[in-house]
Parts: sequence; structure tokens; C-alpha cells
Amino acid sequence: MTRYTKAPVGAHYGTGDWLLQRLTAVVMVLYTVGFLACLLIEPPRDYGAWRGLFAGTATRLATMFFFAALLYHAWVGVRDIVMDYVKPAGLRLVIYIGVALVLLLYLVWAASILWGLK
Repeated sequence: MTRYTKAPVGAHYGTGDWLLQRLTAVVMVLYTVGFLACLLIEPPRDYGAWRGLFAGTATRLATMFFFAALLYHAWVGVRDIVMDYVKPAGLRLVIYIGVALVLLLYLVWAASILWGLK
């Protein structure tokens, strides 16, 4: 009785990105739960209270970490979709560059909003 078992092959290049995407999802959930808890404990009543909420360094860092996680999560998702459905290599490269630039601009925009508060 011969048993056939297929040996695992491949470089598993996507495993690390898959794990990081799951980690970024956990980061986003933790931030969202914490942020909602802050809003439930002491809801901001006006614009000054909202500014005060984001004036602290810890809040700004946590929010930047959230945005970095969100944008990396989006990058892995979009990259995988493009890899699966866009076959011409040139078009794929153009889409990758466009998405990467937009996500980078979003990160710069978020930083300018958070750290530009006066």
C-alpha cells in the first residue's frame, strides 16, 4: 500500500505579508476600540475638545501608528488583487506605482494634520 503525499514546495514569499496584514488588522481593531472607549468616557462637545483630544503626543503617535497600519494593510490587499487579476506586467507596475504614491501621500497628509495642530 503506497501512500502519496505531496511535499510542500515554494518560497512562501507571501506568508510574511499575510501575517503582517493580520497584525495590522489587530492594531486597527485595538486602536478603534480604545478610541471608542475614550469617546464613550468623555465625548468631545465642541471643536476645542476634539483638538484637545488629539493634542497629546501619545494620541498623535497612536493615530499615526493606526494610519501606517491601515495603509500597509491596504497596500497588501490591493497588491494581491492586482497580482491576481492584472496580467500585463507593465500595467501592473503602473498600478503599483500609482497606489504606492497615493498611499504615501495619505500618510504624509495624516502626519501633516496630526502634527500641524497649533
